[in-house]
Amino acid sequence: MSLVTISELAIGFRGPPLFEKVSFRIEPGQRIGLLGRNGAGKTTLMKILCGTVEPDAGSITLAPYTSVAILSQEVPQDTTGEIREIVAQGMAEAAADSTDEPLEDWQIDIQVDQILSRMELEPTTRFESLSSGMKRRVLLAKALVTEPDLLLLDEPTNHLDIEAIKWLEAFLQKSRFAIMFVTHDRAFLRSMANRILEIELGRMFDWTCDYTTFLKRKEQAIATEEKQNALFDKKLAEEEVWIRKGIKARRTRNEGRVRALKAMREQRSQRQKKTGTSRIQIQEAQRSGALVCECKEASFAWPDHRVFEGFSTTIMRGDKVGIIGRNGAGKSTLLKCLLGKLEPTGGAIRLGTNVEIAYFDQLREQLDEEKTVLDNVGGGSDQIEINGRKKHVLGYLQDFLFEPQRSRTPVKFLSGGERNRILLAKLFARPANVIVLDEPTNDLDSETLELLEEKLVEFQGTILMVSHDREFLNNVVTSTIVFEPDGINEYVGGYDDWVRQTGGAMVAKAEIKPPKAGKKQKHDNQNDADAPRKLKYKERLELEKLPEQIDELEQQIAAIHETMGDPEFFKEPKEKIAEAQTQLADHETKLAQMMERWEELESLQ
Repeated sequence: MSLVTISELAIGFRGPPLFEKVSFRIEPGQRIGLLGRNGAGKTTLMKILCGTVEPDAGSITLAPYTSVAILSQEVPQDTTGEIREIVAQGMAEAAADSTDEPLEDWQIDIQVDQILSRMELEPTTRFESLSSGMKRRVLLAKALVTEPDLLLLDEPTNHLDIEAIKWLEAFLQKSRFAIMFVTHDRAFLRSMANRILEIELGRMFDWTCDYTTFLKRKEQAIATEEKQNALFDKKLAEEEVWIRKGIKARRTRNEGRVRALKAMREQRSQRQKKTGTSRIQIQEAQRSGALVCECKEASFAWPDHRVFEGFSTTIMRGDKVGIIGRNGAGKSTLLKCLLGKLEPTGGAIRLGTNVEIAYFDQLREQLDEEKTVLDNVGGGSDQIEINGRKKHVLGYLQDFLFEPQRSRTPVKFLSGGERNRILLAKLFARPANVIVLDEPTNDLDSETLELLEEKLVEFQGTILMVSHDREFLNNVVTSTIVFEPDGINEYVGGYDDWVRQTGGAMVAKAEIKPPKAGKKQKHDNQNDADAPRKLKYKERLELEKLPEQIDELEQQIAAIHETMGDPEFFKEPKEKIAEAQTQLADHETKLAQMMERWEELESLQ
């Protein structure tokens, strides 16, 4: 018997309806991934299922004695008390909504103690003292303590580090209750879902498969739909030509064809256009120097604890670096030190030349919530310069899926996904050669996320990124900096490469032990007994001079490129053109040799 039966569901607020005649069933034990664009109505559907929102039409039928619990996206700011008290509130709230005979106090105590043990929670710890990730775990325990038949999860991985996400996956996979969840985390979706429901343009599509299979079927469905629409439009165009030929088309014997044409026009006008895809463009500034950041035996400590110690690394132009670690380990602090926003308490960190930074802040502190989207991005101007060309701010915002009316809405009224898109729009409105992203994937829909990935991979500059999104890390970064029990270590590749090399054990606390060596670059099959030799005195001097020499050579190459970019240049005598081309080739060869030498000497440090 179905746990929940939804029939002819409809609801709308302002604008087009979110749902129209939506029907589906939820069966025991199913793990349903609920997909849809930002604003499609995923959260609204969950609120309808748990009874906090009433639909405009349709019915929701629960099987007898079926209970539903929900883990909302946001962590309440005003919740205080010990963990045990918070979890026990779940029992009290369920009893208030139930017609069953209430449980005895001893029965409640047993259920609370069991869930606290299963979820590894300390009963007497104060809720307000916990990290965002641990608060989410407590709220999940509060939802599960009543042993619901259906659990609704709205962005369950938000604010969780990778270790916590993996724990949640393992916990839910062992559970017997049905789950419906909304998530931007594709690795979580791939691991958890055995059924996909998709909301699109007010309709519900049941794909009855896992996420990987869904992606294949969806691609095929889109191709088929586009082909059918093209054939329909071609037929409609032919009929429009026929009707314009004159009065003969309106003779009695052709009345059926005229009526068919009217029906086709109506069908075409009612075909809702799908929401467009973000057209993200990253403005690239003039190239930075070869060296973007150099960190030597750097340390940082707050008054009450040490964050990292003895860390060394070199970040070169074009590197795409992911930073991984548990919540509270110090990832954002390390990022700010590398960017010069925080001074290290020990060692030295220096930025290279001509570094233009665009910074994406996970707390969205760069947004003024009282101002409109337009004012936040345009800064009071109605024009914005994109890749050297003027563009109206409203037109630019439409590339990020903000219609003119929505662009005039104050930020405080927008969803988390919309706020992230505003910040991306603001971030990419200025030229940069170094992009810094602190948790960029939260709340973004999958299409925007995939497009952002694509643009970051194409970006010729440098990327520094803190993220708990495993698939995003795998797809974008070329190396990772990881907070581990023995200090901060570097690895080649993305998240899966790090796991393959180490098993993926991260530091549990912000307080860490200093590493034995300054920089610890690990590769597959590395043998500590085969440690490389140290730099000789002359080699150290050579290494110190190389950055300046490389910068100077790059400036000379840039000057030649600028000269050759002038249309008048190729009107010069052939000898002069050939001389410039030869000089450019020589400089580029020399630059490649110097870069190779730089890497060789760096590896000996």
